[in-house]
Amino acid sequence: MRGFTYRDGLLHVDDVALDRLVRDHGTPLYVYSAREMRARYRRLAAAFAGTDTLFCYALKANPTLGVVATLAKEGAGADVVSAGELERALAAGIAPERIVFAGVGKSHGEIDRALAVGVLQLNVESVEELHMVAERAAARGLVAPVALRLNPDVAATTHDKIATGRRHDKFGIAGERLGEVLDVLRGLSSVRLVGLHCHIGSQIAVVEDFERAYARMATFYRTARAAGFPLERLNLGGGLGIRYVDERELDIEAFARMALAVTRDLGARLVFEPGRYLVAAAGALLSRVILVKTGSEQRRFVVVDAGMNTLIRPAMYGAVHPIQPLAVRAEAALSTVDVVGPICESSDIFARDLRLPLPAAGDVVAFMNAGAYGAAMASDYNSRGRAAEVLADGDRVAMLKPRLEPVQLFADEAVPAWLRPAVRPSDFA
Repeated sequence: MRGFTYRDGLLHVDDVALDRLVRDHGTPLYVYSAREMRARYRRLAAAFAGTDTLFCYALKANPTLGVVATLAKEGAGADVVSAGELERALAAGIAPERIVFAGVGKSHGEIDRALAVGVLQLNVESVEELHMVAERAAARGLVAPVALRLNPDVAATTHDKIATGRRHDKFGIAGERLGEVLDVLRGLSSVRLVGLHCHIGSQIAVVEDFERAYARMATFYRTARAAGFPLERLNLGGGLGIRYVDERELDIEAFARMALAVTRDLGARLVFEPGRYLVAAAGALLSRVILVKTGSEQRRFVVVDAGMNTLIRPAMYGAVHPIQPLAVRAEAALSTVDVVGPICESSDIFARDLRLPLPAAGDVVAFMNAGAYGAAMASDYNSRGRAAEVLADGDRVAMLKPRLEPVQLFADEAVPAWLRPAVRPSDFA
């Protein structure tokens, strides 16, 4: 039994009833299943069993320390794209030599910190960045391990906003420039080329999309080796697609067979950067119904206390998350409703024309598959409190991140002395 299941009509996470977590922690509330995260990591690892493969969890999907630590205990490394994510990976117990520092815009300070702690490699995305890394390393008397991120010009079958491997995308170095970049590397003594890297996008379920990119990367790898660079690793990125509602989930075993076949003759250690695949289905957002509003033409709006500030994917990407009641009543008839949040934006809509047992004010619903790019992309918009995050591990529960009430959101702000009000909020307590 994994993740989220109904037992006696009540939705559970691992072995914990979600209504208990709502009573203890309120809503909106993110809850995560350690059981689901482990199962997904182990399935991925099993598909590559017996090979020299490193899985670096992409922290951008969900950087909460308890989530990262759960995967670190399973053996995951980390893929980070900022100094903040680097510090989180270290704090969660991931050794520097299992951390890849990626990202198209690393600052001098971020490069310095990556070099200081000794990360496995820095994925370099341009000739300009290559010179930056070389200068920062030379100033410290170091030789920086770098992998060139190459753009294979593959248009993956995914949303336009999360496709990253096309010629016009901002990521990576055009593959046809590899020879030119290798010539630059020959003149830089403070960097060492240890591998190549690509990432063609996110939420990809078509094995053939990956195959086209990986075949091109294998050709680039042979080219660099033939040019005299003793490469060690081929970092093939992430983007493994999951099922939200009616999408096709990537066949992990077929994906692994393809990746190993395409790279069999390279003698390279493979590195992957799974993020969403490991954590999306392991998370749910719980939200309480504020009211059910009847609009024009008898349209029903279920207004909940989570909004696009709490889960932005529907507003940003048009994403659809399954919405389930915490308690299932066998006799409940289905109604057609729009599920919306309280934010003052017309885009603050989670679902239109959803068939759902009509909830009442005070009921709680769960937005499923919300473990990736949910809490990670939350904001303080409209000055609404931040949702808490909780981890269930079997029958154990741990608070990962406490709720922040609205007044806590501006506790670190200051009003200039000449603008200070004569009346303070405490006067109204």
